[in-house]
Amino acid sequence: MTTTSTGFVKLSDRSPELSGAEMVAALVPPPQFSEATFDTYRADADYPSQQEAKELLRTFAGGAPMERTGLFRRAKKQAPLKPGVYLDGGFGVGKTHLLAAVYHAMPARRKYFGSFIEYTALVGAMGYQNTVALFRGADLLCIDEFELDDPGDTMVMTRLLAELVASGTRLAATSNTPPNALGEGRFAAQDFLREIHAMSDSFQTIRIDGTDYRHRAVDGHAVVLTDAEYEEEMQTRAEAGLVSDDEFGELVTRLAQVHPSRYIRVIDGISTVGLRNVTPFIDQSAALRFVAFIDRVYDAQVPIRATGTSLDLVFPEEMLTGGYRKKYLRAISRLVACTLA
Repeated sequence: MTTTSTGFVKLSDRSPELSGAEMVAALVPPPQFSEATFDTYRADADYPSQQEAKELLRTFAGGAPMERTGLFRRAKKQAPLKPGVYLDGGFGVGKTHLLAAVYHAMPARRKYFGSFIEYTALVGAMGYQNTVALFRGADLLCIDEFELDDPGDTMVMTRLLAELVASGTRLAATSNTPPNALGEGRFAAQDFLREIHAMSDSFQTIRIDGTDYRHRAVDGHAVVLTDAEYEEEMQTRAEAGLVSDDEFGELVTRLAQVHPSRYIRVIDGISTVGLRNVTPFIDQSAALRFVAFIDRVYDAQVPIRATGTSLDLVFPEEMLTGGYRKKYLRAISRLVACTLA
C-alpha cells in the first residue's frame, strides 16, 4: 500500500488486499521481536521457570547447552526429544520473545513465524493442499497465540501440523492464559493438548510463570485525552509522521468488513493511531475483532491516542468473566502499553 509520510488518514477508509505470496512473505517475527534473542530475554528472578524455559529453548533451537538448575537438573545432558515445544503461561511473561528467539537461533534454511490467525488465513487463501505443499520440508514453524476457540480452525491446524511433523518439521507454539486462571494456567496446557489430541505426543510443554512485564512499572490504566489535548497532540504528530484519525465506532464497523489477517495492512505506514469518542463494547464479535486489531497495533509498536472511555474499560464485566476472558485481558494489557508509548 502506498502512503504519504506525514498528515492524517482514516483507517475506516482503507480496503487492504493481501495475496497469498504476500501472506507467506509476512511470516517472520513482528518488528518488536525482529532482533529478539535469548540473551535479550530478561528473566524475572522471582520466577525461576523463566530462566529454566530460556535454557531449555536455547537447547531446542540448537544453541550451546547451558548449566541447568532446579527442575531441569536431572535432564542436564538431554535436549527435548519431541519435535514440538509448547510455551504455557500467562500473558506478558515473554513467551513471544522466546518464540522469536527460537526462530532467530535455529540454524534453519526454511523457517516461518506467524500467529495462529495468519496460518489459518493462509489456508483459506491458498487452500489446504497448497498450504501443505508450501510448508512441507520446512525446518521450523513458529505459531504464536494458538487459538482454542474455533474447533474448525483448530482441527485444520492439527491436521496441517501432523503432516508437517511427518515431513521433519519442528514446531514451537504459544498460547495465552491469564495468570489467575484455574491451576495457575496449567489448564491451558491441558486444553491445548486435548484440542490437538492427534499431535499431543509431538509437543513438550514448557511452563513459564510470572507477572505481566508491561504492568511491572505502571498503574495499569490507559491514558485518556481531552478533545483539546487530542487535537494538539495529533496535529504535532501529523507533522512528523502519518497518523490515523477515526471515530471509534466507524473503525469498529470497518473492522467487520476486513479479514483479521489484513489488519496489519490497515495500519501500514501509520506512526500513531488516533481514536475519538471511545465507547464500551456491547457486541462480542466486534470486541473480538478489536482484540485482533490491537494485537497487530501492538506488534507493530504503534502508539495510540484516544478520547472518550478509557481503553482499559471497553470490555464490560460480562465479557471479562466469559469464555474469552484471556483474550480481553491480554488486549487490555496491550492497550495500556500503547497509550503510554
